[in-house]
Amino acid sequence: MSHDAAAPSAHTDESIRALVDEIYRTESRRILATLIRLLGNFDLAEDALQEASRVALERWPRDGVPANPRTWLISTGRFKALDDLRKRARYDTSCDDEANRTESSTSLRIDENFDAFDELEDDRLRLIFTCCHPALPPDARVALTLREVCGLTTEAIAHAFLVPAATMAKRIVRAKAKIHETGIPYEVPAKSELAERLEAVLQVVYLVFNEGYAASSGDALMRPDLTGEAVRLGRLLVGLLPEPEACGLLGLMLFHEARRAGRSSSEGDMIALEDQDRSLWNSSQIEEGKVLVQRALSGDHVGAYALQAAIAGLHASAVTVASTNWPRIVAFYDLLLQVAPSPVFELNRAVAVAMHDGLHVGLALVSNLIERGDLGSYYLIHAVRADLYRRLGCITEARADYERARDLAQSAPVRKFLTGRLTSLAA
Repeated sequence: MSHDAAAPSAHTDESIRALVDEIYRTESRRILATLIRLLGNFDLAEDALQEASRVALERWPRDGVPANPRTWLISTGRFKALDDLRKRARYDTSCDDEANRTESSTSLRIDENFDAFDELEDDRLRLIFTCCHPALPPDARVALTLREVCGLTTEAIAHAFLVPAATMAKRIVRAKAKIHETGIPYEVPAKSELAERLEAVLQVVYLVFNEGYAASSGDALMRPDLTGEAVRLGRLLVGLLPEPEACGLLGLMLFHEARRAGRSSSEGDMIALEDQDRSLWNSSQIEEGKVLVQRALSGDHVGAYALQAAIAGLHASAVTVASTNWPRIVAFYDLLLQVAPSPVFELNRAVAVAMHDGLHVGLALVSNLIERGDLGSYYLIHAVRADLYRRLGCITEARADYERARDLAQSAPVRKFLTGRLTSLAA
């Protein structure tokens, strides 16, 4: 086992600790992904990473920093995990069996050549597909991805999804156990299975992004940590698996993320699209999104993420709300509803129709949706109808819908925004 240690240097304990902390911050998800593949066990791999980091703090000041710290941590972590299993086998024979299986499955040589970028990035992709396996419940897929791939704490994940930390911890433990017990493979699926599996992965990434883009509750309108992680995962997927829908999803997220600086005031108050300062929008993200949309739309089959990205791109490219290409947006929504029927997409199409064909036409579509009951508890549908009533001068009707929307909204900034609308109606 080669660690390729450099000659001892004058590193202080403080500088070594800072170095280990930096490596952990930037490389731990890659290292963990590889250890999970080598050891076949999430918990064992996490313990191995922690133990390897501890040993680094102990040895590097004395022996010098290895030429390849990442490989050193992988190799040391694997060795420590096997050693621990052997020690436990003295008291539990099942540990001896596990140690034999683990050692035989990780008998490959780990040296300086092992640290090839593509191999480590492939491990991350394998980990994403494992965490998002269709056999796992949807909520467990999101939680496990955030924990193992993104590195968020259990407490942070619980906070984002409004459940106690203990509940989220149990959810993650159950997901890991199911992966281990049912033998869910740690691999990118075969091409014949890719379409089904990729869809689950993209769905999880977009759920993470949506929670960050429009926090479901709490005092913050947005969660940049979650949107940032989702975009990072999207880039990873496109870089390693450039399928049209992966390009579409990344483009869609970039268009939305580009608007982040204009969506709220310095005090955190929500700003409506028509009132946003578009000079604050991130032009480089918008341009990158346009390139991705072109790639997503050029395939044989145009999927839902590609169409949503095309719509978001038209919004992001418009100089004002009035100059937005509303006819083309309506046409894209018509295609989207054929590919992925959804009452939420119908609501968004109704807004575009209102801007193109007239407020009364859009109002009729929104009212029909409300009467159907598909989105009765969704605050946004009542906020949309209230806004259409307000623009038409129907103050009494607008007030009723704004109050309904405010009562349903869970986000403090959204409630404050809707309260402000009510106040303006009274004036």
